[in-house]
Amino acid sequence: MATVLGGHARRVWRDASLSAVVAGAVAVVVSFAGPLTVVVQAAHAGRLEEELLSSWICAVAVGSGVTGLVLSWRYRAPVVAAWSTPGAALLVTQLDEVPYGVAVGAYLAAAGLTVLIGVTGWFEALMRRIPAAVVSAVLAGILLRFGLEALRALEDAPAVAGVMLAGYVVLQRVAPRYAITAPLAAAVAVAALDGTLSPEGVRLAPATPVFTAPAWPGEALVSLALPLFLVTMSAQNAPGVGALREAGYALPSGPLVRDTGVASAAFAPFGAHALNLGAITAAICAGPDAHPDRDRRYVAGLSCGMLYVAVGVFGTTVAGLFATLPAALVSVAAGVALLGALGGSLSGAFAATRDRTAALVAFLTTASGVTLLGLAAAFWGLVLGVACLAVQRATGRGTATAKKEKEKEKEKEEEEKEEEEEKPHRPAGRNGRKAT
Repeated sequence: MATVLGGHARRVWRDASLSAVVAGAVAVVVSFAGPLTVVVQAAHAGRLEEELLSSWICAVAVGSGVTGLVLSWRYRAPVVAAWSTPGAALLVTQLDEVPYGVAVGAYLAAAGLTVLIGVTGWFEALMRRIPAAVVSAVLAGILLRFGLEALRALEDAPAVAGVMLAGYVVLQRVAPRYAITAPLAAAVAVAALDGTLSPEGVRLAPATPVFTAPAWPGEALVSLALPLFLVTMSAQNAPGVGALREAGYALPSGPLVRDTGVASAAFAPFGAHALNLGAITAAICAGPDAHPDRDRRYVAGLSCGMLYVAVGVFGTTVAGLFATLPAALVSVAAGVALLGALGGSLSGAFAATRDRTAALVAFLTTASGVTLLGLAAAFWGLVLGVACLAVQRATGRGTATAKKEKEKEKEKEEEEKEEEEEKPHRPAGRNGRKAT
């Protein structure tokens, strides 16, 4: 056993490179600079005590780290796990109405659905069957408030919010990798200069995980667990698998999704709302900047996982750091971190002409925040959007417009098929990766 472990350690040391380690570190910084602010907002919305927020941060960071380490090592690929940012955005609107124990029960239910869809191999089939326009519209409705609050922050803290927004707009074009981290650092510096930042109370202390017994979700099964599952599948796991495949890693999606579901269930009682495959962070670790040799980029995944764990252990310190930030800074940081997801969701929702009415209904219903029969807006957005789409497609099959739309879709599918056939096919290498 010692010989085997020693051999593995020597291989990692041989394959390690500074660029891969740095890529993993950049992925961690990106995650904590933006998506974690959404978790902090959700905790504040639910009026959670500092101990619960500390445990939540520890659970999502350590859970993501352990999951990424295991999967990167198993597949020798830069598999990065993360926490569901859209899921945390959903919780901002839910935790003020749902008892925390019930929310944990909903987390477990969503994790169970994730495991089920991974074990059965239904993941890709489900993503094809659920109307993509409606799911994108619901996600856009959830994220809209964050974009609006980022702009409203200009009223309360024009200098801080202005620096963050302007920096994001500029760097998104010239250096997208730093479009969140660099503006956030500049905004923190401005806050320190104008006296609204007070880090004196921050202390270096490890987090103490707090176990919360899950309660039966009841109505939260459909108002929280189902939307949490859907937005995590569509906005996180699907792009995460896509990012790996785009980089040349033909990994089995079912087992990957299954394992994130198992990890979610294990860390849910300690606060992890949903763990999933990373998309943006995976692109950072799986790209050529991590290492020219695709077979050595798995070290970036290992680096990211180890740093996640190291930072997560000090969840109390991280929570303390966020507590020192001005509310306006947290709002604008969360909004900027979600702008890309919001733009992509809006684009996906309204891309197809024939689906726009249904997408608009789903988007407006979700964004309205309406609660009916104890069920949240995200659920009703999904239901009304799907119903509207079904009615439109049932009544419009024979119309000239519908026929033209169908012909265009068929032409597009044929073009994509021809492009795929023209690409040079590479034989699959070890562990399912395409050979270089």
